[in-house]
Amino acid sequence: MVEKFTQSDEELLDRFQRAAFGYFLAEFNAENGLVADTSRAGSPCSIAVVGFALSAYPVAVERGWMTRADAVDRTLATLRFFCDSEQSDSPEATGFKGFYYHFLDMHSGARVWRSELSMIDSALLVAGMLTAGRYFTAKTPEETALRALVETLYLRIDWRWSQGGSEMVRMGWKPESGFLNYCWGGYSEAILLYALALGSPTLPIAGGCECYDAWTATYQWENLYGYDFLYAGPLFIHQFPHAWIDFRGIRDRFMREKRCDYFENSRRATEVQREYARRNLHGFTGYDENCWGLTACDGPSNQLPELANERHRLFGYAARGVPYGPDDGTLGGWAALASLPFAPEIALCAVRTMLQRYPEMLPAQRYTSSVNPTLVGAAGQGAWVSAGHFGLDQGIVVMMIENHRSQLIWRLMRDCPYVVTGLRRAGFRGGWL
Repeated sequence: MVEKFTQSDEELLDRFQRAAFGYFLAEFNAENGLVADTSRAGSPCSIAVVGFALSAYPVAVERGWMTRADAVDRTLATLRFFCDSEQSDSPEATGFKGFYYHFLDMHSGARVWRSELSMIDSALLVAGMLTAGRYFTAKTPEETALRALVETLYLRIDWRWSQGGSEMVRMGWKPESGFLNYCWGGYSEAILLYALALGSPTLPIAGGCECYDAWTATYQWENLYGYDFLYAGPLFIHQFPHAWIDFRGIRDRFMREKRCDYFENSRRATEVQREYARRNLHGFTGYDENCWGLTACDGPSNQLPELANERHRLFGYAARGVPYGPDDGTLGGWAALASLPFAPEIALCAVRTMLQRYPEMLPAQRYTSSVNPTLVGAAGQGAWVSAGHFGLDQGIVVMMIENHRSQLIWRLMRDCPYVVTGLRRAGFRGGWL
């Protein structure tokens, strides 16, 4: 029997937000506080997912889904692990220079998959730590210890080292080969990284505002479908930094010149996504003004036996984007919910429409990473859907629904002195600053 999703908007949001939070209960290691990247068997920990988990615990306390004591215990387990784990240039370490490897073994916490020491994923992790530090402010021994750990972990990060001698921050580092060749250039979720790197009172990036301006000089301002906006193809780029920072009404030099702000820019990016799907130039099944969401997500692959003869190229896990691709008909259903603060009416309309058409994207009441209506599902019925659940998807759903409902995370981070300092050093003015 197909569900009609007739609940009120508030009931629907509560349902999806609580289900998304359930991921962090199910995929959590109580011994070290690590959280799995995905629900698939054998998945390692993703440090970015841990950052979302740390931010989600305060939401759960406020919503009555978790006791404060449980949230504190979970947070302390996580912070103690990262504080005590090995920081060295050894390939088997957990981190180096205050940063951490992208993927860690769920049990030992050691680096896996020869993954990179990731600057952006470390920033997402640290943003979660700072959120916890601003929420758990009681004078109890546990919460006092929690805040001290957050301070230690943030202040020991050597952001200057992460530049690797260049003007901008490098994307990563490996013990086998040193810094990756690429820096964080072009508009991206790294705006959060730069804010945190500039706000450090101990080891901030060299060059200060000049470093940030060098980054914004690589921006690409475009006009697409009648919308002037700062271009980034995948929708998650326009969402992730806003999970923590309230960009409404605050502007750096670039946005002052464009008479815009990053929040309005994300609203326009959402409209561009909608218009791209409405035009549907590639003729994919399901695309229209109420069915959109091209973003970084899992997807079908020509390597899968059941899809080996598919005539279109399929990209697997990829950062799908608008309008230049890649695009293989795969949509992140959760991406509409993550745009809720920017464009609530069209986001909710998309949520209801897509769930009505493709209820298979919601197994166990929780969003899969993606749905591809052009392809038939494994059972021969319905649309193709990604197997399992992904922590990043669940985390952004929890946080953006909460920012839409209560602005909790935004309020906490507006009160974080390191974030405030970082934004001001980047040249942001106006609004709540």
